[in-house]
Amino acid sequence: MNLLLVEDNPGDVRLTQEALMQNELDLKLHVAFDGEQALDFLYKRAGYENSPRPDLILMDINIPKYSGIEVLEKIKGDPALKKIPVVMLTTSDTNNDVSKCYELGANAYTIKPLDFENFITMINSIYNFWFMNVKLPKD
Repeated sequence: MNLLLVEDNPGDVRLTQEALMQNELDLKLHVAFDGEQALDFLYKRAGYENSPRPDLILMDINIPKYSGIEVLEKIKGDPALKKIPVVMLTTSDTNNDVSKCYELGANAYTIKPLDFENFITMINSIYNFWFMNVKLPKD
């Protein structure tokens, strides 16, 4: 299974990597550090020509070049990509951000925990739900 993490904070990337390792989750993690890289990965361009289609996208809202909301809008507006589940993983808990993401088709909106143990638990919960309990499309 392929997971695309769209996150510009190296500390949060490292936390996600450690959570996946500690939980011994069978996932191939791919990282895009900004919105442009995420779109290049998804559209297989600019050095990502051989990138796999992610089974799930975890995306921060506050990323450079294109915001997570802008990338979400492009993903959910594209018939070739819109079936990929997108979980917004962010520190923003404003109702405006939550509402906007769901209006654009986000599959879930999650607030990043501040401590490592809760972060591990959250990543494990996301994995269990999306990869163990949900039937995802193969295309």
